[in-house]
Amino acid sequence: MSLLLEPNPTQIEENKVYAEMGVSDEEFGMIKGILGRLPNYTELGLFSVMWSEHCSYKNSKPVLRKFPTKGERVLQGPGEGAGIVDIGDNQAVVFKIESHNHPSAIEPYQGAATGVGGIIRDVFSMGARPIALLNSLRFGELQTPRVKYLFEEVVAGIAGYGNCIGIPTVGGEIAFDKCYEGNPLVNAMCVGLINHEDIKKGQAHGVGNTVMYVGAKTGRDGIHGATFASEELSEASEDKRPAVQVGDPFMEKLLLEACLELIKSDALVGIQDMGAAGLTSSSAEMASKAGMGIEMYLDDVPQRETSMTAYEMMLSESQERMLIVVTKGREQEIVDLFHKYDLEAVSIGKVTDDKMLRLFHKGTMVAEVPADALAEEAPVYNKPSKEAAYYQEFQAMVVETPHIENYGETVMKLLQQPTIASKEWVYNQYDYQVRTNTVVTPGSDAAVVRIRGTEKALAMTTDCNSRYIYLDPEVGGKIAVAEAARNIVCSGAEPLAITDCLNYGNPEKPEIFWQIEKSVEGMAEACRTLSTPVIGGNVSLYNERSGEAVYPTPTVGMVGLIDDLAHITTQSFKQAGDIIYVIGETYAEFGGSELQKVLNNGDIFGKAPSIDLEKEFVRQRQLLKAIRAGLVQSAHDVSEGGVAIALAESTFGANLGTSVTLAGEEVSALFSETQSRFVVSVKRENKEAFENIVEATQIGEVTEMNKMVIYNEQGETLVNLSVEEMRTAWKGAIPCLLK
Repeated sequence: MSLLLEPNPTQIEENKVYAEMGVSDEEFGMIKGILGRLPNYTELGLFSVMWSEHCSYKNSKPVLRKFPTKGERVLQGPGEGAGIVDIGDNQAVVFKIESHNHPSAIEPYQGAATGVGGIIRDVFSMGARPIALLNSLRFGELQTPRVKYLFEEVVAGIAGYGNCIGIPTVGGEIAFDKCYEGNPLVNAMCVGLINHEDIKKGQAHGVGNTVMYVGAKTGRDGIHGATFASEELSEASEDKRPAVQVGDPFMEKLLLEACLELIKSDALVGIQDMGAAGLTSSSAEMASKAGMGIEMYLDDVPQRETSMTAYEMMLSESQERMLIVVTKGREQEIVDLFHKYDLEAVSIGKVTDDKMLRLFHKGTMVAEVPADALAEEAPVYNKPSKEAAYYQEFQAMVVETPHIENYGETVMKLLQQPTIASKEWVYNQYDYQVRTNTVVTPGSDAAVVRIRGTEKALAMTTDCNSRYIYLDPEVGGKIAVAEAARNIVCSGAEPLAITDCLNYGNPEKPEIFWQIEKSVEGMAEACRTLSTPVIGGNVSLYNERSGEAVYPTPTVGMVGLIDDLAHITTQSFKQAGDIIYVIGETYAEFGGSELQKVLNNGDIFGKAPSIDLEKEFVRQRQLLKAIRAGLVQSAHDVSEGGVAIALAESTFGANLGTSVTLAGEEVSALFSETQSRFVVSVKRENKEAFENIVEATQIGEVTEMNKMVIYNEQGETLVNLSVEEMRTAWKGAIPCLLK
């Protein structure tokens, strides 16, 4: 849009131009009050992106305050590019997860790729070197050409960006449910390492200090990306392709190395990624956090396209760009440093002491807005909340144990469900060994990356069973955090903290807002009980298409610390003769289970599995103690598909079988998804020592023969399947569906 076409302030008000930008009548009135006049087109643009849900959390702030955010190890909680947790020896781990759902729905390759690029910048803007990437993906059922296309392209986009920049993609999760058909979820997580003295923040301190722009040039891609992410998808969304950014991982690699060198310079005052809302958010937030102002001269902004307006430059979300503040007089050092990496570093403004964001273009002041008004003073809404009608209906249902004719056939069917089946087709596209620190590769409960020069390692996972959360948001929220912690413990690590990506439908619908409220309450309680504070994250609302919302999906990204590489544990059985135990009791719990979904054509209903967080904590601590004592050969949490599937998955890594006896009602013993349970194997000579630490039930042993044999208490065979046959079905399911 050229300057000639921009409506003047009077036309903006009379024609309600602001409504097209997602600004309500009431909000427009607030903007007039703050400015004491009508905003011009550029100023309206600044407010529209900064006051969008994506940037301001105006609908979710009251709920987010429920999370515990402090802990003895927490060095940086929510509010900066990423959270930071102390891991001893002057080192810290930096991590965050963010969504790129809407862009991925309409331009899946670039949407996913730039989601990865953005989360990497959040981590290195803190001064940390990124060491690993994870993701959490949700798609519709792999039945239609469109869903297959979205799935293939999202995976290709994640692989393309991560592989080119040379950061291993080490883990994640993928689930398939029909509610994600029109609106897939693409959540990307990055984990980095930092020394305490290198921690940097996005703050613009020091009057007269220089504001510099570094990295790629600004184009017209991604304009209003933040606003686009704050509305429902519809048929018209296809027209918003320009709101999807285009990524260049090779440029980002140069920017990463240049910024990590820059961190060592005492000329650097503050640094922030130009992510959602681009130059607007980075400048306004850096000024606001420091209690300062910023003046910028937009003619000096490196531009990829001709005749860009102030509005376009401020709202562009072009990738691979950072805003930095440097000590006045030391600009040339910064220019020289970036020149070494073939990158531009240009002075575009200065820090002022009047708390205003002032923009100049073509010799004219084109915007003058209080920085705090943009960054801190967005309206906060306490949305109406109403218990979902379906919830009481599900709660009232009698728990029925499904009738199953053939247990072996059911195991085979479950192993081929895309949510359970091997994700090898996906992770074989990722370079998960680059930098050679990956100790546990994708496919186990959690990924493990060693910390060079030490005996320590980090375990990391992403988790969320959105079906449970749909059935019972509060209980499901507890389970999401607990399952992440179980995966971390099964790897031999102590859970440290979480980052979360809260994906929901339209918060203006009271039943959706109730899902948000309740699930966050459940997550917060689990975080307190399990000592895993929330150190940052992202909220993604309006995940709907044609009025159909996704299941509430608050994805949990968790990192844990392994203090000795010898404690690293995986899910695969290790040798014949080892004793197999189940930790935890089993009840008839099938609501939201994989079995229920298979038997009911994709529908889920009834009560979610219950969870006792105190029991969960005790079991996790007992298991971790046994692992650290060297008593555990393998550990795997019992999740989708129940004990039968956990046993099968434990046989796939080695050519070993099982001979086990399960007590109690057979369908529950095999397929129930009761929480807080683990399948572990222990050497015979460690039996007594293990049982002294962990309350567990011995169910059988690992065998030489390549078969999974499960008996009932009467000695009758329930399941007798060849491990090879199971593994082939499990491995082939997703490639088969894609053909």
